[in-house]
Amino acid sequence: MLSSEHVPSIFFNKSRSIDETNLYDGDIDEGGANKTPYDIIEHDVTTLAKANNLPPPDSFDALQLGSERLRTIIAALHCNILVRKEDLVRNLDYIANILEAVHQDETRRLMEEDDGALSEIEPDSVPNEVRDWLAMTFTRSMSTIKRRPSDKPKFKSVAQAIRAGIMVDRYLRRLSIDIKFKTINEWTFDVFSVNEFTSGQCLRYVGFELMQRYNLPNKLHISITALNNFLEQMESGYSKYRNPYHNLIHAADVLQTTYQIIYNSGLMNWLNDHELFAMFIAAIVHDFEHTGTSNNFHIQSRSDVALIYNDRAVLENHHVSAAFRLMRIDDYNILSEFTPEEFKNFRHLVIEMVLATDMSSHFAQLKTMKSLLSMPENIEKSKALALVLHSADISHPGKPWSIHYSWTESLMEEYFKQGEKEKELGLPCSPLCDRDNTLVAESQIGFIQYIVEPSFVVMGDMLEKILKSLSVPDSELPSPSIPAKSIASSPSPPPSPKSSNDSNHQHDEDNGRERKPSSMTTPLPRLTIVRRPWIEYLKENRERWIREAEEEKRRKELKVIEEEP
Repeated sequence: MLSSEHVPSIFFNKSRSIDETNLYDGDIDEGGANKTPYDIIEHDVTTLAKANNLPPPDSFDALQLGSERLRTIIAALHCNILVRKEDLVRNLDYIANILEAVHQDETRRLMEEDDGALSEIEPDSVPNEVRDWLAMTFTRSMSTIKRRPSDKPKFKSVAQAIRAGIMVDRYLRRLSIDIKFKTINEWTFDVFSVNEFTSGQCLRYVGFELMQRYNLPNKLHISITALNNFLEQMESGYSKYRNPYHNLIHAADVLQTTYQIIYNSGLMNWLNDHELFAMFIAAIVHDFEHTGTSNNFHIQSRSDVALIYNDRAVLENHHVSAAFRLMRIDDYNILSEFTPEEFKNFRHLVIEMVLATDMSSHFAQLKTMKSLLSMPENIEKSKALALVLHSADISHPGKPWSIHYSWTESLMEEYFKQGEKEKELGLPCSPLCDRDNTLVAESQIGFIQYIVEPSFVVMGDMLEKILKSLSVPDSELPSPSIPAKSIASSPSPPPSPKSSNDSNHQHDEDNGRERKPSSMTTPLPRLTIVRRPWIEYLKENRERWIREAEEEKRRKELKVIEEEP
Protein backbone atom coordinates (compact mmCIF):
# COMPACT_ATOMS: atom_id res chain seq x y z
CA MET A 1 0.00 0.00 0.00
CA LEU A 2 1.26 3.48 -0.84
CA SER A 3 1.48 5.58 2.30
CA SER A 4 1.24 9.36 2.28
CA GLU A 5 4.97 9.69 2.80
CA HIS A 6 5.57 7.96 -0.54
CA VAL A 7 3.21 10.19 -2.51
CA PRO A 8 4.83 12.76 -4.82
CA SER A 9 4.44 16.38 -3.77
CA ILE A 10 2.41 17.01 -6.90
CA PHE A 11 -0.48 15.09 -5.29
CA PHE A 12 -0.65 17.40 -2.29
CA ASN A 13 -0.78 20.44 -4.55
CA LYS A 14 -4.22 19.49 -5.82
CA SER A 15 -6.45 22.41 -5.12
CA ARG A 16 -9.78 20.63 -4.74
CA SER A 17 -11.22 17.85 -2.63
CA ILE A 18 -12.21 14.47 -4.06
CA ASP A 19 -15.81 15.60 -4.50
CA GLU A 20 -14.74 18.77 -6.29
CA THR A 21 -12.42 16.80 -8.55
CA ASN A 22 -15.36 14.78 -9.78
CA LEU A 23 -17.65 17.79 -10.24
CA TYR A 24 -17.48 17.44 -14.02
CA ASP A 25 -16.88 13.70 -14.11
CA GLY A 26 -20.09 12.66 -12.41
CA ASP A 27 -18.50 9.98 -10.21
CA ILE A 28 -18.52 10.92 -6.55
CA ASP A 29 -17.24 8.34 -4.08
CA GLU A 30 -18.74 8.94 -0.68
CA GLY A 31 -16.04 6.85 0.94
CA GLY A 32 -13.25 8.77 -0.75
CA ALA A 33 -12.20 10.42 2.49
CA ASN A 34 -11.08 7.05 3.85
CA LYS A 35 -9.02 6.08 0.82
CA THR A 36 -5.24 6.03 0.65
CA PRO A 37 -3.44 8.47 -1.67
CA TYR A 38 -2.68 5.59 -4.04
CA ASP A 39 -6.39 4.69 -4.24
CA ILE A 40 -7.30 8.31 -4.88
CA ILE A 41 -4.81 8.60 -7.72
CA GLU A 42 -6.07 5.34 -9.24
CA HIS A 43 -9.63 6.66 -8.96
CA ASP A 44 -8.68 9.98 -10.56
CA VAL A 45 -7.02 8.13 -13.45
CA THR A 46 -10.34 6.47 -14.26
CA THR A 47 -11.97 9.91 -14.55
CA LEU A 48 -9.56 10.83 -17.34
CA ALA A 49 -11.62 8.65 -19.67
CA LYS A 50 -14.70 10.83 -19.17
CA ALA A 51 -14.82 13.53 -21.81
CA ASN A 52 -18.51 14.47 -21.72
CA ASN A 53 -19.76 17.80 -20.39
CA LEU A 54 -16.30 19.29 -20.05
CA PRO A 55 -16.31 23.08 -19.63
CA PRO A 56 -15.22 25.09 -22.70
CA PRO A 57 -11.42 25.60 -22.87
CA ASP A 58 -11.82 29.38 -22.54
CA SER A 59 -13.87 29.18 -19.32
CA PHE A 60 -12.63 29.69 -15.77
CA ASP A 61 -13.86 26.22 -14.76
CA ALA A 62 -11.69 24.70 -17.51
CA LEU A 63 -8.59 26.17 -15.88
CA GLN A 64 -9.38 24.37 -12.64
CA LEU A 65 -10.31 21.09 -14.26
CA GLY A 66 -7.32 21.16 -16.63
CA SER A 67 -4.97 21.78 -13.73
CA GLU A 68 -6.42 18.87 -11.77
CA ARG A 69 -6.26 16.48 -14.72
CA LEU A 70 -2.67 17.46 -15.46
CA ARG A 71 -1.70 16.84 -11.83
CA THR A 72 -3.48 13.48 -11.96
CA ILE A 73 -1.43 12.48 -15.01
CA ILE A 74 1.83 13.53 -13.34
CA ALA A 75 0.94 11.73 -10.10
CA ALA A 76 0.06 8.57 -12.05
CA LEU A 77 3.40 8.65 -13.88
CA HIS A 78 5.24 9.11 -10.58
CA CYS A 79 3.43 6.10 -9.09
CA ASN A 80 3.73 3.90 -12.20
CA ILE A 81 -0.05 3.77 -12.58
CA LEU A 82 -1.09 2.95 -16.14
CA VAL A 83 -2.81 5.72 -18.11
CA ARG A 84 -4.34 4.63 -21.40
CA LYS A 85 -2.75 6.27 -24.43
CA GLU A 86 -6.05 7.55 -25.82
CA ASP A 87 -6.95 9.09 -22.45
CA LEU A 88 -3.53 10.71 -22.18
CA VAL A 89 -3.70 12.18 -25.69
CA ARG A 90 -7.31 13.39 -25.27
CA ASN A 91 -6.60 15.12 -21.96
CA LEU A 92 -3.32 16.68 -23.09
CA ASP A 93 -5.09 18.01 -26.17
CA TYR A 94 -7.80 19.51 -23.94
CA ILE A 95 -5.15 21.06 -21.68
CA ALA A 96 -3.31 22.42 -24.73
CA ASN A 97 -6.55 24.10 -25.85
CA ILE A 98 -6.90 25.65 -22.40
CA LEU A 99 -3.33 26.99 -22.58
CA GLU A 100 -3.99 28.48 -26.00
CA ALA A 101 -7.15 30.17 -24.74
CA VAL A 102 -5.24 31.62 -21.78
CA HIS A 103 -2.55 32.95 -24.06
CA GLN A 104 -5.13 34.51 -26.36
CA ASP A 105 -6.80 36.27 -23.44
CA GLU A 106 -3.48 37.47 -22.05
CA THR A 107 -2.33 38.70 -25.46
CA ARG A 108 -5.61 40.54 -25.97
CA ARG A 109 -5.30 42.15 -22.53
CA LEU A 110 -1.77 43.34 -23.24
CA MET A 111 -2.79 44.80 -26.58
CA GLU A 112 -5.70 46.66 -25.02
CA GLU A 113 -3.28 48.36 -22.65
CA ASP A 114 -1.73 50.15 -25.61
CA ASP A 115 -3.92 53.25 -25.25
CA GLY A 116 -1.97 55.49 -27.61
CA ALA A 117 -3.50 57.94 -30.00
CA LEU A 118 -4.08 55.31 -32.70
CA SER A 119 -6.47 53.38 -30.48
CA GLU A 120 -8.86 56.32 -30.66
CA ILE A 121 -9.17 56.20 -34.45
CA GLU A 122 -12.76 55.53 -35.40
CA PRO A 123 -13.42 52.58 -37.76
CA ASP A 124 -14.84 54.75 -40.55
CA SER A 125 -12.33 57.61 -40.42
CA VAL A 126 -9.61 55.91 -42.51
CA PRO A 127 -9.54 53.14 -45.13
CA ASN A 128 -8.76 49.61 -43.95
CA GLU A 129 -5.38 49.53 -45.70
CA VAL A 130 -4.28 52.81 -44.08
CA ARG A 131 -5.56 51.70 -40.69
CA ASP A 132 -3.61 48.43 -40.93
CA TRP A 133 -0.43 50.23 -42.01
CA LEU A 134 -0.67 52.64 -39.06
CA ALA A 135 -1.18 49.77 -36.68
CA MET A 136 1.66 47.66 -38.06
CA THR A 137 4.06 50.59 -38.12
CA PHE A 138 3.31 52.48 -34.94
CA THR A 139 1.77 49.97 -32.50
CA ARG A 140 2.48 46.49 -31.20
CA SER A 141 -0.46 45.00 -33.05
CA MET A 142 -3.13 45.83 -35.56
CA SER A 143 -5.69 44.98 -32.87
CA THR A 144 -5.07 48.27 -31.01
CA ILE A 145 -7.17 50.21 -33.54
CA LYS A 146 -10.93 50.02 -33.34
CA ARG A 147 -12.39 47.86 -36.08
CA ARG A 148 -15.73 47.80 -37.72
CA PRO A 149 -18.03 45.18 -36.13
CA SER A 150 -17.97 43.24 -39.40
CA ASP A 151 -14.15 43.16 -39.56
CA LYS A 152 -12.43 39.92 -38.52
CA PRO A 153 -8.83 39.69 -37.33
CA LYS A 154 -6.56 38.85 -40.21
CA PHE A 155 -4.13 36.81 -38.15
CA LYS A 156 -3.60 35.34 -34.70
CA SER A 157 -0.78 36.41 -32.50
CA VAL A 158 2.26 34.55 -33.84
CA ALA A 159 4.13 34.97 -30.57
CA GLN A 160 1.20 33.50 -28.62
CA ALA A 161 0.95 30.52 -30.94
CA ILE A 162 4.67 29.86 -30.76
CA ARG A 163 4.76 30.11 -26.96
CA ALA A 164 1.80 27.78 -26.55
CA GLY A 165 3.22 25.34 -29.08
CA ILE A 166 6.64 25.30 -27.43
CA MET A 167 5.09 24.76 -23.99
CA VAL A 168 2.98 21.81 -25.12
CA ASP A 169 5.81 20.35 -27.20
CA ARG A 170 8.23 20.50 -24.28
CA TYR A 171 5.73 18.85 -21.96
CA LEU A 172 4.94 16.06 -24.42
CA ARG A 173 8.66 15.58 -25.08
CA ARG A 174 9.37 15.36 -21.34
CA LEU A 175 6.61 12.77 -20.94
CA SER A 176 8.04 10.77 -23.84
CA ILE A 177 11.55 10.90 -22.40
CA ASP A 178 10.28 9.83 -18.96
CA ILE A 179 8.54 6.86 -20.57
CA LYS A 180 11.73 5.92 -22.42
CA PHE A 181 13.79 6.18 -19.23
CA LYS A 182 11.47 3.72 -17.48
CA THR A 183 13.45 1.02 -19.35
CA ILE A 184 16.88 2.40 -18.48
CA ASN A 185 17.41 -0.49 -16.02
CA GLU A 186 16.81 -3.04 -18.79
CA TRP A 187 19.32 -4.81 -21.03
CA THR A 188 17.19 -4.05 -24.09
CA PHE A 189 17.22 -0.26 -23.57
CA ASP A 190 16.96 1.40 -27.01
CA VAL A 191 19.42 4.29 -27.06
CA PHE A 192 18.60 5.08 -30.70
CA SER A 193 15.00 5.82 -29.77
CA VAL A 194 16.08 8.03 -26.87
CA ASN A 195 18.44 9.91 -29.17
CA GLU A 196 15.54 10.70 -31.49
CA PHE A 197 13.36 11.94 -28.62
CA THR A 198 16.18 14.15 -27.31
CA SER A 199 17.00 15.66 -30.71
CA GLY A 200 20.46 14.10 -30.85
CA GLN A 201 21.38 14.83 -27.22
CA CYS A 202 21.03 11.39 -25.66
CA LEU A 203 24.41 11.45 -23.89
CA ARG A 204 23.59 14.46 -21.74
CA TYR A 205 20.09 13.15 -21.00
CA VAL A 206 21.21 9.63 -20.06
CA GLY A 207 24.20 10.97 -18.13
CA PHE A 208 22.20 13.49 -16.15
CA GLU A 209 19.40 10.99 -15.52
CA LEU A 210 21.78 8.47 -13.96
CA MET A 211 23.61 11.11 -11.91
CA GLN A 212 20.33 12.45 -10.52
CA ARG A 213 18.90 8.97 -10.02
CA TYR A 214 21.55 8.38 -7.36
CA ASN A 215 21.64 12.01 -6.21
CA LEU A 216 25.37 12.21 -6.96
CA PRO A 217 25.47 15.97 -7.65
CA ASN A 218 24.06 16.66 -4.20
CA LYS A 219 26.05 14.03 -2.31
CA LEU A 220 29.37 14.84 -4.00
CA HIS A 221 28.75 18.61 -4.11
CA ILE A 222 28.96 18.74 -7.90
CA SER A 223 27.80 21.97 -9.50
CA ILE A 224 24.74 21.30 -11.68
CA THR A 225 25.87 24.05 -14.05
CA ALA A 226 29.34 22.53 -14.37
CA LEU A 227 27.84 19.08 -14.90
CA ASN A 228 25.55 20.36 -17.65
CA ASN A 229 28.44 22.20 -19.30
CA PHE A 230 30.64 19.12 -19.06
CA LEU A 231 28.04 16.84 -20.64
CA GLU A 232 27.41 19.34 -23.44
CA GLN A 233 31.15 19.51 -24.12
CA MET A 234 31.30 15.71 -24.16
CA GLU A 235 28.66 15.66 -26.88
CA SER A 236 30.57 18.30 -28.80
CA GLY A 237 33.77 16.25 -28.61
CA TYR A 238 32.02 13.08 -29.73
CA SER A 239 30.57 14.97 -32.71
CA LYS A 240 33.90 16.53 -33.72
CA TYR A 241 34.68 14.03 -36.50
CA ARG A 242 31.09 12.99 -37.32
CA ASN A 243 31.86 9.32 -36.87
CA PRO A 244 29.23 6.76 -37.91
CA TYR A 245 30.00 4.58 -34.85
CA HIS A 246 32.25 6.23 -32.27
CA ASN A 247 29.86 9.07 -31.51
CA LEU A 248 27.73 10.36 -28.64
CA ILE A 249 25.10 7.64 -29.19
CA HIS A 250 27.78 4.99 -28.65
CA ALA A 251 28.92 6.78 -25.48
CA ALA A 252 25.35 6.88 -24.15
CA ASP A 253 24.88 3.21 -25.03
CA VAL A 254 28.06 2.16 -23.21
CA LEU A 255 27.09 4.31 -20.22
CA GLN A 256 23.64 2.72 -19.96
CA THR A 257 25.01 -0.80 -20.51
CA THR A 258 27.66 -0.29 -17.84
CA TYR A 259 24.98 0.95 -15.46
CA GLN A 260 22.66 -1.94 -16.33
CA ILE A 261 25.38 -4.51 -15.57
CA ILE A 262 26.23 -3.11 -12.14
CA TYR A 263 22.56 -2.45 -11.34
CA ASN A 264 21.27 -5.84 -12.46
CA SER A 265 24.09 -7.78 -10.80
CA GLY A 266 23.91 -5.98 -7.47
CA LEU A 267 27.44 -4.65 -7.88
CA MET A 268 26.06 -1.28 -6.72
CA ASN A 269 26.43 -2.59 -3.17
CA TRP A 270 30.17 -2.88 -3.69
CA LEU A 271 30.68 0.74 -4.71
CA ASN A 272 30.65 3.96 -2.74
CA ASP A 273 29.40 7.20 -4.26
CA HIS A 274 32.79 8.34 -5.57
CA GLU A 275 33.41 4.98 -7.23
CA LEU A 276 29.98 4.97 -8.85
CA PHE A 277 30.60 8.48 -10.14
CA ALA A 278 33.99 7.39 -11.50
CA MET A 279 32.28 4.48 -13.25
CA PHE A 280 29.77 6.82 -14.92
CA ILE A 281 32.40 9.36 -15.96
CA ALA A 282 34.72 6.68 -17.35
CA ALA A 283 31.89 5.38 -19.52
CA ILE A 284 31.03 8.91 -20.66
CA VAL A 285 34.60 9.89 -21.62
CA HIS A 286 35.89 6.52 -22.85
CA ASP A 287 35.85 7.52 -26.56
CA PHE A 288 35.89 11.32 -26.20
CA GLU A 289 37.14 13.01 -29.41
CA HIS A 290 37.53 9.67 -31.17
CA THR A 291 38.83 10.23 -34.70
CA GLY A 292 36.91 7.38 -36.32
CA THR A 293 40.15 5.55 -37.03
CA SER A 294 42.02 2.82 -35.15
CA ASN A 295 45.16 3.03 -33.04
CA ASN A 296 47.00 1.15 -35.78
CA PHE A 297 45.97 3.80 -38.31
CA HIS A 298 47.47 6.52 -36.12
CA ILE A 299 50.66 4.53 -35.67
CA GLN A 300 51.03 3.73 -39.37
CA SER A 301 50.23 7.29 -40.44
CA ARG A 302 52.52 8.72 -37.72
CA SER A 303 49.86 11.10 -36.49
CA ASP A 304 50.49 13.71 -33.81
CA VAL A 305 48.52 11.78 -31.22
CA ALA A 306 50.59 8.64 -31.91
CA LEU A 307 53.77 10.63 -31.41
CA ILE A 308 52.48 12.15 -28.18
CA TYR A 309 51.62 8.77 -26.64
CA ASN A 310 54.51 6.78 -28.16
CA ASP A 311 52.26 4.35 -30.08
CA ARG A 312 50.77 2.94 -26.86
CA ALA A 313 46.99 2.96 -26.38
CA VAL A 314 47.05 6.06 -28.53
CA LEU A 315 43.35 6.92 -28.63
CA GLU A 316 42.53 5.69 -25.12
CA ASN A 317 45.26 7.90 -23.67
CA HIS A 318 43.90 10.84 -25.63
CA HIS A 319 40.30 10.23 -24.53
CA VAL A 320 41.07 10.32 -20.83
CA SER A 321 43.71 13.04 -21.08
CA ALA A 322 41.44 15.37 -23.06
CA ALA A 323 38.64 14.81 -20.57
CA PHE A 324 40.79 15.68 -17.56
CA ARG A 325 42.20 18.72 -19.35
CA LEU A 326 38.62 19.85 -19.89
CA MET A 327 37.86 19.41 -16.19
CA ARG A 328 40.66 21.84 -15.33
CA ILE A 329 38.54 24.66 -16.78
CA ASP A 330 36.24 26.21 -14.18
CA ASP A 331 33.10 26.01 -16.34
CA TYR A 332 33.52 22.23 -16.74
CA ASN A 333 35.13 21.38 -13.41
CA ILE A 334 32.88 18.71 -11.91
CA LEU A 335 35.59 17.79 -9.40
CA SER A 336 36.09 21.18 -7.76
CA GLU A 337 34.83 20.02 -4.34
CA PHE A 338 36.85 16.79 -4.24
CA THR A 339 39.60 16.53 -1.66
CA PRO A 340 43.10 15.72 -2.97
CA GLU A 341 42.65 12.11 -1.87
CA GLU A 342 39.23 11.83 -3.50
CA PHE A 343 40.59 13.32 -6.72
CA LYS A 344 43.54 10.93 -6.69
CA ASN A 345 41.35 7.84 -6.27
CA PHE A 346 38.82 9.09 -8.82
CA ARG A 347 41.50 9.80 -11.42
CA HIS A 348 43.13 6.41 -10.84
CA LEU A 349 39.85 4.55 -11.41
CA VAL A 350 38.89 6.51 -14.52
CA ILE A 351 42.34 6.07 -16.11
CA GLU A 352 42.38 2.34 -15.38
CA MET A 353 38.91 1.84 -16.83
CA VAL A 354 39.39 3.90 -19.99
CA LEU A 355 42.82 2.46 -20.83
CA ALA A 356 41.34 -1.04 -20.46
CA THR A 357 39.09 -0.34 -23.46
CA ASP A 358 42.16 -0.60 -25.71
CA MET A 359 41.34 -3.68 -27.78
CA SER A 360 45.00 -4.67 -28.02
CA SER A 361 44.91 -5.47 -24.29
CA HIS A 362 41.78 -7.62 -24.58
CA PHE A 363 43.32 -11.08 -24.25
CA ALA A 364 45.76 -10.01 -21.55
CA GLN A 365 42.87 -8.55 -19.58
CA LEU A 366 40.83 -11.76 -19.80
CA LYS A 367 43.85 -13.87 -18.88
CA THR A 368 44.51 -11.75 -15.79
CA MET A 369 40.88 -11.94 -14.67
CA LYS A 370 40.72 -15.72 -15.18
CA SER A 371 43.79 -16.00 -12.98
CA LEU A 372 42.15 -13.86 -10.28
CA LEU A 373 39.00 -15.96 -10.41
CA SER A 374 41.00 -19.07 -9.55
CA MET A 375 42.45 -17.46 -6.42
CA PRO A 376 40.74 -17.07 -3.05
CA GLU A 377 41.63 -13.40 -2.71
CA ASN A 378 39.11 -10.67 -3.47
CA ILE A 379 39.26 -8.98 -6.85
CA GLU A 380 40.66 -5.46 -7.05
CA LYS A 381 37.97 -2.91 -7.81
CA SER A 382 39.82 -1.15 -10.61
CA LYS A 383 40.30 -4.42 -12.48
CA ALA A 384 36.70 -5.47 -11.99
CA LEU A 385 35.26 -2.15 -13.11
CA ALA A 386 37.65 -2.06 -16.06
CA LEU A 387 36.34 -5.40 -17.29
CA VAL A 388 32.74 -4.23 -16.90
CA LEU A 389 33.43 -1.13 -19.01
CA HIS A 390 35.36 -3.10 -21.64
CA SER A 391 32.52 -5.63 -21.88
CA ALA A 392 29.93 -2.85 -22.20
CA ASP A 393 32.06 -1.31 -24.96
CA ILE A 394 31.76 -4.46 -27.10
CA SER A 395 28.28 -5.50 -25.94
CA HIS A 396 26.10 -4.75 -28.93
CA PRO A 397 26.25 -8.35 -30.32
CA GLY A 398 24.54 -9.35 -27.06
CA LYS A 399 21.61 -6.99 -27.64
CA PRO A 400 18.43 -7.59 -29.68
CA TRP A 401 19.07 -8.02 -33.41
CA SER A 402 17.62 -4.65 -34.44
CA ILE A 403 20.00 -2.81 -32.10
CA HIS A 404 22.97 -5.05 -32.88
CA TYR A 405 22.48 -4.79 -36.65
CA SER A 406 22.25 -0.98 -36.51
CA TRP A 407 25.53 -0.83 -34.62
CA THR A 408 27.15 -3.29 -37.03
CA GLU A 409 26.19 -1.18 -40.04
CA SER A 410 27.59 1.95 -38.38
CA LEU A 411 30.82 0.24 -37.35
CA MET A 412 31.45 -1.24 -40.78
CA GLU A 413 30.85 2.12 -42.43
CA GLU A 414 33.44 3.65 -40.12
CA TYR A 415 35.89 0.86 -40.96
CA PHE A 416 35.30 1.37 -44.69
CA LYS A 417 35.93 5.11 -44.38
CA GLN A 418 39.24 4.32 -42.68
CA GLY A 419 40.09 1.96 -45.53
CA GLU A 420 39.51 4.76 -48.01
CA LYS A 421 41.84 7.04 -46.04
CA GLU A 422 44.49 4.31 -45.96
CA LYS A 423 44.31 3.93 -49.73
CA GLU A 424 44.67 7.69 -50.16
CA LEU A 425 47.79 7.66 -47.96
CA GLY A 426 49.26 4.64 -49.71
CA LEU A 427 48.96 2.50 -46.57
CA PRO A 428 47.95 -1.16 -46.48
CA CYS A 429 44.21 -1.56 -45.99
CA SER A 430 43.48 -2.73 -42.44
CA PRO A 431 41.40 -5.87 -41.84
CA LEU A 432 37.64 -5.33 -42.33
CA CYS A 433 38.30 -1.92 -43.88
CA ASP A 434 38.03 -2.88 -47.57
CA ARG A 435 34.54 -1.96 -48.70
CA ASP A 436 34.71 -4.26 -51.74
CA ASN A 437 36.07 -7.44 -50.15
CA THR A 438 35.03 -7.52 -46.47
CA LEU A 439 32.69 -10.35 -45.47
CA VAL A 440 30.56 -8.63 -42.84
CA ALA A 441 28.65 -11.70 -41.65
CA GLU A 442 31.80 -13.78 -41.25
CA SER A 443 33.47 -10.98 -39.31
CA GLN A 444 30.56 -10.79 -36.85
CA ILE A 445 30.51 -14.55 -36.32
CA GLY A 446 34.18 -14.45 -35.38
CA PHE A 447 33.71 -11.34 -33.23
CA ILE A 448 30.93 -13.01 -31.24
CA GLN A 449 32.63 -16.38 -30.93
CA TYR A 450 36.17 -15.31 -30.06
CA ILE A 451 35.81 -11.88 -28.45
CA VAL A 452 32.38 -11.03 -27.07
CA GLU A 453 31.18 -14.38 -25.75
CA PRO A 454 34.39 -15.23 -23.81
CA SER A 455 34.45 -11.70 -22.35
CA PHE A 456 30.93 -11.97 -20.98
CA VAL A 457 31.53 -15.45 -19.58
CA VAL A 458 34.51 -14.16 -17.60
CA MET A 459 32.70 -10.99 -16.55
CA GLY A 460 29.67 -12.95 -15.35
CA ASP A 461 31.88 -15.29 -13.31
CA MET A 462 33.71 -12.29 -11.87
CA LEU A 463 30.45 -10.63 -10.80
CA GLU A 464 29.28 -13.78 -9.05
CA LYS A 465 32.58 -14.11 -7.18
CA ILE A 466 32.32 -10.51 -5.97
CA LEU A 467 28.72 -11.00 -4.86
CA LYS A 468 29.62 -14.15 -2.94
CA SER A 469 32.26 -12.18 -1.06
CA LEU A 470 29.58 -9.64 -0.08
CA SER A 471 26.82 -12.09 0.84
CA VAL A 472 25.96 -13.16 4.36
CA PRO A 473 23.83 -16.05 5.67
CA ASP A 474 20.10 -15.34 5.80
CA SER A 475 20.14 -15.63 9.59
CA GLU A 476 22.52 -12.67 9.82
CA LEU A 477 20.44 -10.36 7.64
CA PRO A 478 18.70 -7.53 9.51
CA SER A 479 14.94 -7.69 9.88
CA PRO A 480 13.20 -5.88 7.04
CA SER A 481 11.90 -2.45 8.01
CA ILE A 482 9.60 -2.16 4.99
CA PRO A 483 6.37 -4.17 4.81
CA ALA A 484 6.47 -7.01 2.32
CA LYS A 485 3.61 -5.55 0.32
CA SER A 486 5.12 -2.10 -0.07
CA ILE A 487 5.41 -0.87 -3.62
CA ALA A 488 9.09 -0.95 -4.53
CA SER A 489 8.78 1.65 -7.21
CA SER A 490 6.68 4.07 -5.22
CA PRO A 491 7.92 7.65 -5.18
CA SER A 492 9.02 9.07 -1.87
CA PRO A 493 9.72 12.53 -0.50
CA PRO A 494 13.19 14.07 -0.80
CA PRO A 495 15.60 13.36 2.04
CA SER A 496 17.22 15.93 4.24
CA PRO A 497 20.83 16.69 3.23
CA LYS A 498 23.18 13.90 4.32
CA SER A 499 26.69 12.86 3.65
CA SER A 500 27.32 10.02 1.23
CA ASN A 501 27.79 7.57 4.10
CA ASP A 502 24.82 8.52 6.26
CA SER A 503 22.31 5.93 5.12
CA ASN A 504 22.01 2.77 3.13
CA HIS A 505 18.74 3.72 1.46
CA GLN A 506 18.30 7.27 0.23
CA HIS A 507 15.86 8.63 -2.28
CA ASP A 508 16.34 11.00 -5.17
CA GLU A 509 14.93 14.38 -4.26
CA ASP A 510 13.89 15.01 -7.85
CA ASN A 511 12.39 11.77 -9.11
CA GLY A 512 11.78 9.70 -6.01
CA ARG A 513 13.66 6.64 -7.19
CA GLU A 514 15.34 4.49 -4.61
CA ARG A 515 19.02 5.18 -4.44
CA LYS A 516 21.74 2.67 -4.12
CA PRO A 517 23.25 1.79 -0.76
CA SER A 518 26.24 4.09 -0.29
CA SER A 519 28.02 1.76 2.11
CA MET A 520 30.25 -1.04 0.90
CA THR A 521 29.27 -3.16 3.91
CA THR A 522 25.56 -3.43 3.18
CA PRO A 523 24.64 -7.10 3.73
CA LEU A 524 23.15 -8.87 0.73
CA PRO A 525 20.79 -11.83 0.51
CA ARG A 526 22.26 -15.26 -0.12
CA LEU A 527 21.35 -15.19 -3.86
CA THR A 528 24.56 -14.62 -5.81
CA ILE A 529 23.61 -15.84 -9.27
CA VAL A 530 23.89 -13.08 -11.84
CA ARG A 531 21.25 -12.88 -14.57
CA ARG A 532 22.92 -13.04 -17.98
CA PRO A 533 20.41 -11.69 -20.51
CA TRP A 534 23.09 -11.47 -23.20
CA ILE A 535 23.43 -15.26 -23.58
CA GLU A 536 20.28 -15.78 -25.63
CA TYR A 537 20.91 -12.71 -27.78
CA LEU A 538 24.47 -13.78 -28.55
CA LYS A 539 23.18 -17.18 -29.60
CA GLU A 540 20.36 -15.79 -31.73
CA ASN A 541 22.53 -13.17 -33.40
CA ARG A 542 25.30 -15.65 -34.17
CA GLU A 543 22.82 -18.05 -35.76
CA ARG A 544 21.39 -15.22 -37.83
CA TRP A 545 24.86 -14.18 -39.01
CA ILE A 546 25.55 -17.78 -40.01
CA ARG A 547 22.52 -17.66 -42.29
CA GLU A 548 23.65 -14.27 -43.57
CA ALA A 549 27.12 -15.69 -44.25
CA GLU A 550 25.67 -18.46 -46.38
CA GLU A 551 23.75 -15.86 -48.40
CA GLU A 552 26.88 -13.72 -48.61
CA LYS A 553 28.87 -16.66 -49.94
CA ARG A 554 26.23 -17.44 -52.57
CA ARG A 555 26.14 -13.83 -53.72
CA LYS A 556 29.92 -13.76 -54.05
CA GLU A 557 29.98 -17.01 -56.05
CA LEU A 558 27.26 -15.67 -58.33
CA LYS A 559 29.22 -12.48 -58.87
CA VAL A 560 32.32 -14.47 -59.86
CA ILE A 561 30.30 -16.49 -62.36
CA GLU A 562 28.83 -13.33 -63.87
CA GLU A 563 32.31 -11.78 -64.26
CA GLU A 564 33.76 -14.82 -66.04
CA PRO A 565 34.25 -14.30 -69.83
